[in-house]
Amino acid sequence: MESASQDINLNSPNKGLLADAMTDVPVDSAAAARTAAPEGLSAAEEEELRAEIAKVEEEIGTLRQVLAAKERHCGELKRKLGLTPLDGLKQNLSKSWHDVQVSNAYVRTSEKLGEWNDKVTQSDLYLSASSTLEDWNEKLTQSEAYKKTQETLSQAGQKTSAALSNVGSVISRKLGDMRNSATFKSFEDRVGTIKSRVVGSRENSTDGLQSPSAGDKPPQDSAPF
Repeated sequence: MESASQDINLNSPNKGLLADAMTDVPVDSAAAARTAAPEGLSAAEEEELRAEIAKVEEEIGTLRQVLAAKERHCGELKRKLGLTPLDGLKQNLSKSWHDVQVSNAYVRTSEKLGEWNDKVTQSDLYLSASSTLEDWNEKLTQSEAYKKTQETLSQAGQKTSAALSNVGSVISRKLGDMRNSATFKSFEDRVGTIKSRVVGSRENSTDGLQSPSAGDKPPQDSAPF
């Protein structure tokens, strides 16, 4: 214990012996980084698989670069044609809908729905319900209450049309009576008188402002005494 404590002591002359002994231990970094091989695989098989993985990853990166270049080229062609992203979206939706329609699932579903429709329309329950509804409709249209209601509605429509026609006639007659009344004629005469006065005053003012014609001569001065 005393010798160990002396080696650890910084003031001991043997303080570098422990560090030198630790640095002399060989360390295999490649072996430490490499994971343990799965059971049933030899070292050669493991190396072969790792090489295959690296090759596939390299091919994936190359394909991604090629795909990005193709997408850029396709975008340039669309811009030259004036195609917008909305047009591309419409085309994609149309293609997707067409793919859905021709898919096996859609076709099978359509066939199943058609079969179910045929079975339902040909079933006894559906036929019985349809005949029952037809009977009810026939009984309803032939009932006295339905006929009375239809007649009442028809008479109400005729009365409404007659009332509107009478209102129009009354309004026209009232307007004619008002035009023929003495009050309206007196008002119309006054408006005509005012109009004639305004027109006459305008004509007089215009005549007073007219210049003499070219043929008219100015008045001669009186002869000298």
